[in-house]
Amino acid sequence: MPTKPLSVRYEDDLRLLSSRWRQAGVVLMVLFALLFPLRASSLWLTLGSEILVFVVGGVGLMILTGFTGQISLGHAAFIGIGGYTAAILGGTYGVPFWVIVPVAGVLSAAVGLAVGPFALRLKGLYLAIVTLGLVFLVAHVLRSFPELTGGLSGIAVPMLWWFDGPTVSTAQFELLGTPLSSAIQKYYIFLVLAAIAVLFATNLRRSHTGRSMAAVRDRDVAAAVMGVDVARTKYVAFGVSSFLAGVAGAMFGWEAQFLTIDATVNLIISIEYIAIIVIGGIGTVVGAVLGAIAFVVLGQLADAFLGELPLLSELSSSQRRASFQAILVAVFLIVEPFGLFGIWMRIKFYFMAWPFRY
Repeated sequence: MPTKPLSVRYEDDLRLLSSRWRQAGVVLMVLFALLFPLRASSLWLTLGSEILVFVVGGVGLMILTGFTGQISLGHAAFIGIGGYTAAILGGTYGVPFWVIVPVAGVLSAAVGLAVGPFALRLKGLYLAIVTLGLVFLVAHVLRSFPELTGGLSGIAVPMLWWFDGPTVSTAQFELLGTPLSSAIQKYYIFLVLAAIAVLFATNLRRSHTGRSMAAVRDRDVAAAVMGVDVARTKYVAFGVSSFLAGVAGAMFGWEAQFLTIDATVNLIISIEYIAIIVIGGIGTVVGAVLGAIAFVVLGQLADAFLGELPLLSELSSSQRRASFQAILVAVFLIVEPFGLFGIWMRIKFYFMAWPFRY
């Protein structure tokens, strides 16, 4: 049976979308993402924005944990830094969102790079414990400045188009004759940020730095023998992951419109992002996207269906979601450790090899 080689030229190997099937798939996904808010209900539009927030944050954690193999429970700390940066700059100083995005990322990256040297010689559970301490440290610092952060009372997070200018909720725009509400405007802004994060991570994975991350993840001692600067690679991973987490935190604040320290900077947020990359498939950018979609959509569906059961109806909505998501993570770790991406690859290879089994 004739077969098709993976690539016949070096230029083909460098292409981001190596086949027409992938190109067609990306085009369809982009069209769906662009047209989705024009027909979606308010509930699903909110869920769509939440998915995009989780995509950016999930890609950030994927770079650190999936690409480099560094387990982190401190993702919520950087989410909180980004969220409160957006709240303080936007609410107190009237800074527009397009300025806040890089500032939130840079501040979070600065904290990540400051913590990086203390964690370079750690791995596994020891690194997870150190990064977990960062969550409580950031929460304590935020509580120590109630005049800026609002303390336990919380703080509003406005999203401005211009310096002291109109907010997203008051600016009027149209697309294809359809008025764009504030929710639709935020969705498109989040979509652009998520697309940039996914494209950046995809190219990073194929770069020299990305290959160094993979070498450190698989066997750091062997990577050092081959000439890879292990410390520098981990340092870069911490910085990039923290930057994207800060951007996701700003997006989270704009979506929630109000932040409290206990609800933003806590261990549950970090565990949710770990669940996203586990469900989607650790080590792949597509896994972060699939995991974010499954995490939000299945959580919403589970909340609706489990609420009808006698015993589970007594639980709150967040408790039902958390219970279902915990079971989902356990199932994937046992049945399919490569997540949804692994399931997709099995289906793909099955049809590629059909009628043979291998």
